Amino acid sequence: MVLLAAAVCTKAGKAIVSRQFVEMTRTRIEGLLAAFPKLMNTGKQHTFVETDSVRYVYQPLEKLYMVLITTKNSNILEDLETLRLFSRVIPEYCRVLEESEISEHCFDLIFAFDEIVALGYRENVNLAQIRTFTEMDSHEEKVFRAVRETQEREAKAEMRRKAKELQQARRDAERSGKKVPAFGGFGSGGMTSVSSGSIITDTIVEPEKPKITPTAVRPSGPSKALKLGAKGKEVDNFVDKLKSEGETIIPAKGKRGSDVSKVLPPPVNVESVHLRVEEKILLTCGRDGGLQNMEVLGMVTLRVTDDKNGRIRLIINNNDNKGLQLQTHPNVDKKLFTAESVIGLKNPEKSFPLNNDVGVLKWRLQTTDESLIPLTINCWPSESGTGCDVNIEYELQEESLELNDVVISIPVPSGVGAPLIGDLDGEYKHDSRRNILEWCLPVIDANNKTGSLEFSIAGQPNDFFPVNVSFVSKRNYCDIQVTKVTHVDGDSSVRFSSETSFVVDKYEIL
Repeated sequence: MVLLAAAVCTKAGKAIVSRQFVEMTRTRIEGLLAAFPKLMNTGKQHTFVETDSVRYVYQPLEKLYMVLITTKNSNILEDLETLRLFSRVIPEYCRVLEESEISEHCFDLIFAFDEIVALGYRENVNLAQIRTFTEMDSHEEKVFRAVRETQEREAKAEMRRKAKELQQARRDAERSGKKVPAFGGFGSGGMTSVSSGSIITDTIVEPEKPKITPTAVRPSGPSKALKLGAKGKEVDNFVDKLKSEGETIIPAKGKRGSDVSKVLPPPVNVESVHLRVEEKILLTCGRDGGLQNMEVLGMVTLRVTDDKNGRIRLIINNNDNKGLQLQTHPNVDKKLFTAESVIGLKNPEKSFPLNNDVGVLKWRLQTTDESLIPLTINCWPSESGTGCDVNIEYELQEESLELNDVVISIPVPSGVGAPLIGDLDGEYKHDSRRNILEWCLPVIDANNKTGSLEFSIAGQPNDFFPVNVSFVSKRNYCDIQVTKVTHVDGDSSVRFSSETSFVVDKYEIL
């Protein structure tokens, strides 16, 4: 079947909500729906009517109609089955079948319609699957929110503790007879209050800077230079407080390389048939071992820029033994792929779209098997007399991979200075503003599969989690590759180019 549009309309033909699955103007769909009531015969029990160009398949919904507009050569039995599924979806989102209720939940209905039909063809889904897909419940999002709330509570508790320390320091200074600047609206003038307020905030957010202390500014004489400095500090401190409470702040000068998603550069020589094999990983591990969740999502994307190479087939080499789930595009011949690992269109006379990226094959691997973790990270903080000695090591378990630009980010306590680095493989960077120690390794492969970093710093073992990892790779994790491209007629080979990437969406040790 080829479904042109699905709509809910009134008995007068007024469209309440309509979803087009092919290229169609608003005027065209409104005209078709306006003509629909005039074509119905009240004396017959048929649930479809036809014109010279289209077929209407409909079902009454009290004062409304659920209408499918299809081509005349579509299968009427499949159309009726699809219509029944559409009619069952509507009560899932609308308590009463009235025009106002339909309009209120129009976007929910459109999202559900998209799960039923893709590019004019019916998807093999049922009502329960549609409900699951549209809810989009995410375990990763719940974990992220829980971690963020914990970080916010810890940051607020730290700020309260620092404020108490400053108040105690002020009382001690008063007892010893020293003159201290006012910390509020009482005492000295407005300039002194602003300056002192900025100093307090600066000490809370960035206590590791020894030059900035409450006694640095003397209230004896205000100056313009002091005003400018205090104002700039207030802005910086406001940004720092937002960061400490978990907000994401984008600097005006551009993002750091370790903060943005790393993407491999595109290949230089691109043929008229170009393939992209892309994978991303989402992984959450416990600090004491145990894989909480690991998900690898992959896709083969095809782009054809020459109409001479539109009618082609892709030969897939699948050497994966990890138990992944494969899924082809609805227009791809699934029987041919299952039997011969060949991707081709159901209708071999048709061509792939020109100058468009088409996802022809995707796969998903979800597991809690620790042996499948590509890169294991062990972080061992142990308390000592002066703070914590931290030993962190990595091991590449998937030796066929070559990981580039690896960055292992370890949070460190604020206000205790820079960590003292011991043994180190690779390089490190200490970001005092974000309180992050970044362990940078240009390459991890079979020849460099293990490494370690040791450092000492004041703090508690819980201060060094969660550990985050980022990397890129030109080899994919699941061993799936396109080995050959051929014409449909004659099986002659077609020149093609390809690029492979394996990147991190989330890689976290909690």
